[in-house]
Amino acid sequence: MRMELRNRIYRSQDERMLAGVAGGLAEYFDIDPTLVRLTWAIGTLVTGPVALLLYLICALIIPRAPETHIV
Repeated sequence: MRMELRNRIYRSQDERMLAGVAGGLAEYFDIDPTLVRLTWAIGTLVTGPVALLLYLICALIIPRAPETHIV
């Protein structure tokens, strides 16, 4: 028996600027990607390289969204 995880976080293919991490988080939480990007930018200003390191780790760990083919 195979269980499917419907609520997985993926890096976005549509809402991406760098690696798609912010777009993927926005899709997962159903919010505007701009809010996630602004939060990440403010976090970078406040914490310095910690937020950038967190972004890089997320880009490496979070898988890309599976491609969907519409026929």
